[in-house]
Amino acid sequence: MYKLCETLRNFVPLCETLRNNFLVPLRLRKKKKMLKIGKYNSLKILRDTKVGLFLGDPEKDPEGIHDVLLPNKYVPNEFEIGEELIVFVYLDHEQRPVATTLEPYILLNEFALLRVNYINQVGAFMDWGMEKDILVPFKEQARPMEKGKRYLVYLYNDEKTNRLVASSKTNQFLNNETLTVEKGEEVELIVSHITEIGINVIINEKHKGLLYKDEVYDDSIRTGDRMRGYIKNIRPDNKIDVSLQKQGYESIEPNAEKILDELRASRGFLRLNDNSHPEDIKTVLKMSKKTFKKAIGALYKEKLIEIKEDGIYLVKE
Repeated sequence: MYKLCETLRNFVPLCETLRNNFLVPLRLRKKKKMLKIGKYNSLKILRDTKVGLFLGDPEKDPEGIHDVLLPNKYVPNEFEIGEELIVFVYLDHEQRPVATTLEPYILLNEFALLRVNYINQVGAFMDWGMEKDILVPFKEQARPMEKGKRYLVYLYNDEKTNRLVASSKTNQFLNNETLTVEKGEEVELIVSHITEIGINVIINEKHKGLLYKDEVYDDSIRTGDRMRGYIKNIRPDNKIDVSLQKQGYESIEPNAEKILDELRASRGFLRLNDNSHPEDIKTVLKMSKKTFKKAIGALYKEKLIEIKEDGIYLVKE
């Protein structure tokens, strides 16, 4: 009997150790996997407490292991138990999942232009729309960041610390080895940085691309700008050239429509024609002279405009 009691006495601390060192962290890891940290989650209101609403998914998680708190300051004025809420889930200062109705400027595994609020001994802290600023460690800064300036960053989960952090070394999160785009395809572009050669862009938040400067007719483009573009060319080494306009015949129609819109806004007259200087065309219409001539040729054939020595006139509609 004595031996049995002694064995049980030794077994209880062992169970406690297993629980603290394995089961609890495992449960926490599962919780973080179940909840989409750094993303929007659709969750039901389960119960109202003094500290706020607890949200969860009773169908997938009947035991409530993955329930998350929506603090009182984010609780809507009117709500019902069982009602579904769209909330953003992130980790608080103690690395616990917490829900909020605040809208972040950036989501996990995405890019955004953020402003540096302050810098300390561990890195730069950027405003991302949450109460707690997001950290960009010094080792993740493409160049030393400065307070008050904006930088294009990528939000990711640091596996070593299990924290959401940002990086301005964006190229490491892009891959051109396996492409998901084709020549001529319409794509989403984010301006990464501008060089003498052209404008480096992020394509569909997956690939690197280049927009040549001599094909850009908008001087207001800046880092972080988002726009639609087209895959102009894919080289043998998988480098991608992009354009802001469709290539070939397909590009005529939207540019012709742009000229018509400008004519309507200018009382039916533009002081531009075949002999206009390319810079004048670029300034007014943000397009090349070659594109302009194709477009007005198409409009002239359709008898939508008249081309005269002093410019082009809109035919009365």
